[in-house]
Amino acid sequence: MILAITFIILVALLLLGVPVPFSFGGATIFLIAVFGFDPAAIFATSFTQLSSITLLAIPLFIIAGGIMEKGHIGEALINWVNVFVGRSKAGLTWVTSIASAIFGSICGSGAATLSCIGSIVAPMMKEKKYPVGIAAACACCTAPLGLLIPPSAMQILVAWTLNISVLACFLSTVIPGIVLTILLGVVSQVLLRNHHEIETEPKVTRKEFGKLFANRTKTAIPALIMPVIILGGIYSGAMTATESAGIAVIYSIPVAMFIYKKLNGRGLAMTIREGAVSTGVVMCMIGIVMMMSRILTQVGLPQQICNMLLSVSSNKYVILLMVNIFMVILGMIMDDTSATLLAAPILFPVMQQIGVSPYQFAAIMGVNIGMGNITPPSAPFLYLSARIFKTSADKIMKPALCMILGAYLPTLILTTMIPDFSLTLPRLILGAKLGI
Repeated sequence: MILAITFIILVALLLLGVPVPFSFGGATIFLIAVFGFDPAAIFATSFTQLSSITLLAIPLFIIAGGIMEKGHIGEALINWVNVFVGRSKAGLTWVTSIASAIFGSICGSGAATLSCIGSIVAPMMKEKKYPVGIAAACACCTAPLGLLIPPSAMQILVAWTLNISVLACFLSTVIPGIVLTILLGVVSQVLLRNHHEIETEPKVTRKEFGKLFANRTKTAIPALIMPVIILGGIYSGAMTATESAGIAVIYSIPVAMFIYKKLNGRGLAMTIREGAVSTGVVMCMIGIVMMMSRILTQVGLPQQICNMLLSVSSNKYVILLMVNIFMVILGMIMDDTSATLLAAPILFPVMQQIGVSPYQFAAIMGVNIGMGNITPPSAPFLYLSARIFKTSADKIMKPALCMILGAYLPTLILTTMIPDFSLTLPRLILGAKLGI
C-alpha cells in the first residue's frame, strides 16, 4: 500500500509539471519518512555510487554533442547522406533516419540528436514542401536512435546500475538500432507515397553524381572520422566508453573551430557552460533516483514485483509482455535517464528469474524507453520536435503512431522474442569473456 502511494505521488507530481528531480525527491522524502531510513546514510550511499569513472562518459558525450551541434558537424553528415537518397520522394526522411543514427553513435543522446539533426532538416523539409506533421514525426521518432546506436548514454547507465559490461550493452543494441533505422525510413516512405507536391533533387548523370559525391565526401570526412575513432576504439578494446567520450570532445573542438570554422572561442565556452549545466541536472537526477531505487530495493519491491508477475503466469513471454508494458508506461511519463535508473534495478531480478540475459534486457529497455519517449502523454521528444518544426503536437501524433506501430513495435517484438537478435554481436565478440 505504501509503495502504491509512493508511485501515485511520483506520477501525480510528474503530470502536474513538477521538474523530474523534484518529483523523485518528493517521492523519496515520503519513503524515508514512512520507513524511517537514515537520510544521511541514503545520501552517502548515493554519493558513493556517483563517484564512478564510468559516469564521467555522460558529461563528456553531452559536451561533444553540443560542439557537434554548434560547429555544424551534423550538417556535413546530412549533406553527405543526402547524396545517396536525395532524389527519392522520401529522401529527406531517409536522410534524417541515417543521420540520426550516425549522430547518435557519436553523442550518445536522443535529445541532442533531435536538437541537432531536427534543427538542420526542418528548413530543408519545409523548402521541399514536406508535410510538416510527417516531417516532424520523422525527426521525433528517429531521435531515440541515439539511445540505441552505441555509444549510448542510456546503455552506460544500464551497465553501471547492473554492474555489467558496458561494451556488451553497446553491442546488444547495434542490430536492433540498425533494423529500427531501416524500418523508420520504410514507414516514412509509405506515409509520403501520395504527397506528390514534394520536390526532389534533380536527376544527375553518373559523372555529375561522382563529382557531387567526391565534393560532399571531402567535406564530410572530418565528421565521418568521429564515429570510426570512437566506435573503433571501444570495439577493439583500445578505449573504454569514458576514454572514447574524452577523445570525442578533444577531436570535435578543432574540427568545429578550424575545419568547419563554425565555432569560435566564445561559442566553445558557451557550449561547455551549457554542457556543465546539463550535466549538473543529469547528475542531480541520477543521485535522487538512485536514492529512491535503493530504498525500494531495501524494502523488497523487486522481489514483490517478481512474485506478483510469476503469480499471474509462469510463461516467460507473458511475463516479458507485462514487463514491456510497464517500461513503455515509464517511458511515457519520464525521461530516458529516470526511467532507466528506476526500471533497471527493479526489473532485473525478474529477468534473472525467467532466464533472460542482462544484455538482452539492456536492448529491450533501449527500444522500450525510446518508444515511450515518443508516446503521449509526456512524450518529451514529440513536444521538442513540435517546437523545432514550429507546429502543434497534434499534427505529429498520427504519423508518429504509424511509425511506432510500423517500426518500433516490430523491433521490440524481435528484440524480446528472439534472444539472438540482441545477443549475436556480444556473443561473437565477447562471448568467451561473458559466458553468453
